[in-house]
Amino acid sequence: MVGELHSSKQYDQELEAIRSKVLQMGGMVETQFEEALNCFKVGDPARADKVMADDNAVNQLEVQLDDACSHLIVRRQPAANDLRTVMATIKVITDLERIGDEATKIARTSKSLHARGTIGFAHYDMMRTIARATCDLLHDALDAFARLDGKQALELIAADEVIDHEFRSVLRNLITFMMEDPRTISPALDTLWVAKAIERIGDHAKNIAEYVIYVVEGRDIRHTIKPPSENEV
Repeated sequence: MVGELHSSKQYDQELEAIRSKVLQMGGMVETQFEEALNCFKVGDPARADKVMADDNAVNQLEVQLDDACSHLIVRRQPAANDLRTVMATIKVITDLERIGDEATKIARTSKSLHARGTIGFAHYDMMRTIARATCDLLHDALDAFARLDGKQALELIAADEVIDHEFRSVLRNLITFMMEDPRTISPALDTLWVAKAIERIGDHAKNIAEYVIYVVEGRDIRHTIKPPSENEV
């Protein structure tokens, strides 16, 4: 009995150490995303280069955490809820790494966009709402993961629909600009790639919220939320 309690305590300590590093990784990609948006706003090439360079640290942390999770499973052989927690954590790590990749795309595209000069439309103002909504969703999803707050996580699922709606609005505006003035086609396409990257970050943040629900309630709600009907869009 004493041995089992000792093993359980060690497992809890190792899992908490992993969760702490996952949250560190979350803070890194959150900063990376915010800095990428600043690059898109002001076109600072040095800042864009730093965002892209920071992605290497995120990638290395992903490898380390994946290895730590694998060793935890092998050594402790967790069952039931414990195993569910580890598996969900592995998925969160993957989504965080992909958020870093999308932030890197935003920085790279922003650098190219501003290097070509005149854009022809208020590219940042067009993106302000979707960018803010996605930043908030990512922050709140990480907060829900830190506190394992299933109720908060469930409330966040609907926020991704708002981001998807804003993406469609940006797309319509960009199509209008390109139709009215062919000179805006190149910057409009760059702006579209940025909008798509932001929308994808929203998807990954929603995934994190879904994994929190999986850990807390044991329910896998992926692909089970009914999408809005055409009349609701």
